[in-house]
Amino acid sequence: MSHTDPEHISDNQQASRFELAAQGHVAELVYRRRADRLVLVHTGVPDALGGHGIGGQLVAAAVSRAAAEGLTVVPLCSYARSWLRSHPDVADKVTIDWGDSPAGG
Repeated sequence: MSHTDPEHISDNQQASRFELAAQGHVAELVYRRRADRLVLVHTGVPDALGGHGIGGQLVAAAVSRAAAEGLTVVPLCSYARSWLRSHPDVADKVTIDWGDSPAGG
């Protein structure tokens, strides 16, 4: 098993972020919980961890939590929006509030 397996993602609810620590770096997906919504604010993957699909794993972890808790996902983060649009198999597991599309796309 590699260090990028999804089970290594933790939900740090005190910091409001999903985290994956590897190779001395931490990738994160910052979120806000608002009533019955899980708002995805920012995905950050250090360059040293890039190219391993970690950002997508973080978004998938957020979807899993939302599905388990009956939450609506609100992907404000442009990466999360893009990833969810290109992974409808994951996106279909929850209700997604796409809101207004950002200007230009």
